Parts: sequence; C-alpha cells; structure tokens
Amino acid sequence: MKVYLKDGNVATKNLNPGISVYGEELIKEDCEYRLWNPRRSKLAAALLNGLETLDIQDNSKVLYLGASTGTTVSHISDILINGRVYAVEFSPTTAKKLVQLSTQRPNIAPILGDATKPKKYLNLVEKVDLVYCDVAQPTQTELFMKNMNLFTDDDGLGLLMIKARSIDVVQKPKKIFKQEEKKLKEKGFKINEKIKLEPYEKDHIALFVEKNF
Repeated sequence: MKVYLKDGNVATKNLNPGISVYGEELIKEDCEYRLWNPRRSKLAAALLNGLETLDIQDNSKVLYLGASTGTTVSHISDILINGRVYAVEFSPTTAKKLVQLSTQRPNIAPILGDATKPKKYLNLVEKVDLVYCDVAQPTQTELFMKNMNLFTDDDGLGLLMIKARSIDVVQKPKKIFKQEEKKLKEKGFKINEKIKLEPYEKDHIALFVEKNF
C-alpha cells in the first residue's frame, strides 16, 4: 500500500497534481503529496495508530461503503492508479459531490445506493479485493458481512470501522466491540488486526478481517 509516513503525518501521492480535494495541504518533494487528515479520515487514523497488514495494490478493486463526499475515497483513489474504487453513498445530496469528484478521478465509480441492500447494486460492482465499511448505524457489522459475501472471493479482505455509539449509546464501547467481533467470528471471518482510533475518533475501532470459510 503506497502511503507515506513522515513527521507524524500520513500522505498519498496526488493523482491530480495541483488540486486539493477537501482543503488538505499539498506538499512538493520529489513529487506532490496530499496530507491525509486523520481527524477527517478513519483510515488515516488507523494507519497512524499502527495498522500494518492492509495491502492495497495500485491495481486493486475496492468497494467503499459509506463514501460520503469522498475524503477517504480520494486518498484510496491516489493509491489505485490502475485500479478502481466503487463508492456507495446513501444520501443523494452527498452523492452529488462524490459524482463531481469522479469527474476528476476516473478510477472512482460513484454509486447512489443503500449498503444494507447490496443486491440493488450487484450489477454495478465486480468482484473486489477489499470491502471498506464506514457506515454508522446499528447493523453496520451485518451489512459489512453481507457485502463481503457478495463481492469478495473466499480469501476476500475487509476493513470495518465500528462506531460504538451508533450501535448502542448505553453499553460500554469495549463490550460492543467484543460483541461485534463475536458476530464476525461466528460467520467465518478471521480478525487479523484491531486498531483503536483514539485520539482522532472517540469510541471507534478498526477491524481488519479476512474470510476464513
């Protein structure tokens, strides 16, 4: 995975030199890099907190659930020079900004869709190497597994960003995390890494998983 760590920051090589996507700083050295803000991207937070085994190649295919306006999607786009990121977003208003971003970055395929109903976009997405899920709702683990089963092969990989307070506002986050891990294991998923996202995101954890059927 081609990301650059320097002086406590993470960055990606800019696919569109000279263009900032969300106001991030551009740094020119041997080429131009975009600083990746960990307070606006959970993947950047996970990388800064030690995520190690995630391996996205420049020709990988990624299904991104909960794409929003494309902050994290744009950095994945930087990495997938010869690949593609299928970016699913539920809100039509938000998706419009994602569509605008895709006009500058042709390796982004925006999809207006509901991640809880992946069969609705089954004909729009090929088999992918990684499913990335950042959907803040009570059934986030279930919808993640559903998409994993539809769009990855038996050795498929996934990265699930769990927001404890979206699942239960009463239970302690630690208990919720264990509960969601149990769901994954019972359905045949192996958890390779667990990364808490503090201080960038409170009550969040990143789970890097693979199918273990």
